[in-house]
Amino acid sequence: MKKEEQKASKILTAAEAVRRFVFDGALVGMGGQSIGRVPMCIYHEMIRQKKKDLTLVGCNLSISMDMMVGVGLVRRTECGTGNLERFGTTHCWRKAIEQGKLQNEDYSHLAMVTRFLGGEMGLPFMPIQSLLGSDILNIKSNSTGKKCEMINNPWNPEEKVVLLPSLNPDVSIVHVQKADEMGNLIIEGFLSHEPEMIRASKAVIASAEEIIPADEIRRYPERTTIPYIYVSALVHQPWGAHPTSVYRYYQNDGEHMREYQKCAREGGQSFQDYLEKYIYSCSTFDEYLEKVGGLKKYHHLRQEMMEVL
Repeated sequence: MKKEEQKASKILTAAEAVRRFVFDGALVGMGGQSIGRVPMCIYHEMIRQKKKDLTLVGCNLSISMDMMVGVGLVRRTECGTGNLERFGTTHCWRKAIEQGKLQNEDYSHLAMVTRFLGGEMGLPFMPIQSLLGSDILNIKSNSTGKKCEMINNPWNPEEKVVLLPSLNPDVSIVHVQKADEMGNLIIEGFLSHEPEMIRASKAVIASAEEIIPADEIRRYPERTTIPYIYVSALVHQPWGAHPTSVYRYYQNDGEHMREYQKCAREGGQSFQDYLEKYIYSCSTFDEYLEKVGGLKKYHHLRQEMMEVL
């Protein structure tokens, strides 16, 4: 590797990346979707460092959001939904909203992508029509601030248009399949809201399954989803999305998902025991991985994924 490339390396540990780029009160853009490619290794570290008073934004906020809400680190969420698909709802999030402990604003998935697009373009708001006729515009919540504005189309006064506030996260967090040391990211499979969210963000932390040579990035430039200029820190963490899945690498760990859901549903000491066992007592994500079955189990999950493909 050339000396200038070594100097350009953005690789940090998860602890260093969170300490440097995540602060109390931050607006955090959450990557991944439902139970796929969620950057759990970074969120574990945020919980260990007790980053608090957070606002979490994204499309489907899932297990990582639920954990942080359960710990009491989150002040507000803005999203399309919160669930773990076939594993059920996000219990901590639901209970916190029902008990009035958490501000929440409901949008559609498309509306959230539109808000990130506005932030990416440097605009204060973006027009959208897909919410017209939906109940989302009328939902009363315990949130603060203005959700949207309804106007008449200046070129067709009989037509209504909804204006949504743009989003510029202080930091966005994503997990990807491959990256080079400079921070060029390759995302395979679904993309959802991540490209717009990343480009709208002030800082970006990416964890990656593999770190590949910069020469490979240059050889196949069309495979790069996000160029290095948008990435602030890169964390090399194989199996870093566990227990969620990563396309072409491993399926979700249903056994662990169900264990988490049981603890979150029961709450109280059961939830605290889960946190102590899998997060607080682990200084790194590798330690967590050993506690949930070790590399032998993960290689089995990887093999299952390859057989499907």
